[in-house]
Amino acid sequence: MGEHSTNNVWMEILRFPLDGRSRKPRHKGLTMLLDKGMGLEETRDLFHTAGDYIDFLKLGFGTSALYPQKALEEKINLAKNFNIVIYPGGTFLEIAVMQDKVKEFLMMAKALGYTAIEVSDGTVNISPKVRARTISMAADKGFKVLTEIGKKNPLDRGPFVESVEQIALDLKNGAYKVIVEGRESGKDTGFYDSEGHFTEEHLDLILSAVDNTDLLIWEAPLKEQQQELILRFGPDVNLGNIPPREVLALEALRVGLRGDTLRSVI
Repeated sequence: MGEHSTNNVWMEILRFPLDGRSRKPRHKGLTMLLDKGMGLEETRDLFHTAGDYIDFLKLGFGTSALYPQKALEEKINLAKNFNIVIYPGGTFLEIAVMQDKVKEFLMMAKALGYTAIEVSDGTVNISPKVRARTISMAADKGFKVLTEIGKKNPLDRGPFVESVEQIALDLKNGAYKVIVEGRESGKDTGFYDSEGHFTEEHLDLILSAVDNTDLLIWEAPLKEQQQELILRFGPDVNLGNIPPREVLALEALRVGLRGDTLRSVI
C-alpha cells in the first residue's frame, strides 16, 4: 500500500487501488490550491478535513492586498500551522515588477510570513534579466520560488519553444518548481486549447525541457486534466490551481478511489 498519513478505520481492511502516493512532507505529488478569497473559518475547516492533501495555497492574483490585515496574518499563520506553503499569486508580483518595487515586495512578503513566491509574466512582459534577478533575490531571502511559463491571454502567446526554454533557465536561476500555466479555467490559456487539452506536440516539448517531471507543476483545474495527468505520470504528479472544494475528489483520483483511475488497475 502507498504511504499515507491520514488515519482512517477503512484502511484497516482496504488498501488504495492505485499505489505509489507519497505523504507529507513531500517534494513530488504536490497539490496546489487556488484560493480566491476563502474566509478564515472556511480555510480552517478545509485544513482540518483535507490538510494532509494540500501542499501549497496560492492567494490568487492580487487578492493579498484586499484582505483585512489581521485576517491576512491569521490565514498565513494557519497555513503554516498545517505545514502548508502559502504564497501570493504571480500577478501580484508582476505589478511590483511593473512599479519597480520588487525588493520592497519581497521584504513585505517575508515580514508577513509568506513562505513561497511565484515569479511569472503571464500578463506583464518581464525581461529575462529582471526575471532571473527576481528569482535569485527571492531564493536568497529563503523563499521557495515557483516560476510560471505561459501567457494567460491567448493573444499574448509567443513562440511555444521560447516558453519551454524558460523552464531550464528558471531552474538554473534557483526555481524550486516550474508551473505550467492553466489559469482557473483550464481552457484556451497557457498551453491548453479551447477544449482544455494539451496537444501532444506541446506536451513533448515541455517534457524535453526537464530530466525529471517532478520539477513541473501542471495547473489542472478540470477533472479531465487531472485524470489524464495522473494516468500519464502516476499518482505523484504535481498538480496546481485545484479548487478548494475539489481537494478530496482529486486525492481520490490519485489513489484509485474513483472509477476514472480505478479502471486503470482492474
